[in-house]
Amino acid sequence: MTSNDPLGKSALFSPPPMEPADDHLDQEPLVGGDHAEGRHALYSAGPRRSGTVVVACSNCLNHTRMTTIEALVRIAFISAWIPGKKYSRWMQCPECERRTWCRVHWTG
Repeated sequence: MTSNDPLGKSALFSPPPMEPADDHLDQEPLVGGDHAEGRHALYSAGPRRSGTVVVACSNCLNHTRMTTIEALVRIAFISAWIPGKKYSRWMQCPECERRTWCRVHWTG
């Protein structure tokens, strides 16, 4: 007995049929020589821009790009600095808004 059972075992364990509009094989691959995609895009705050800094938070592990003026205001407003630590600035994180140890990359 051969039956086509779309709601049975084959429906659970086989991939759904693809429509021609859902076919993503014609598109460009996501991984390439460009650093704007892939691992670099996940772990960076974007390309370097003049007049900006990157703040890395030890609590939420996010990297946030902000202007130098905004970073100086955050640092001037109740912060501490301990040289030699990886996360050397006690300041408010721009991402999670908590007071925690952050690292400021001045070379933006």
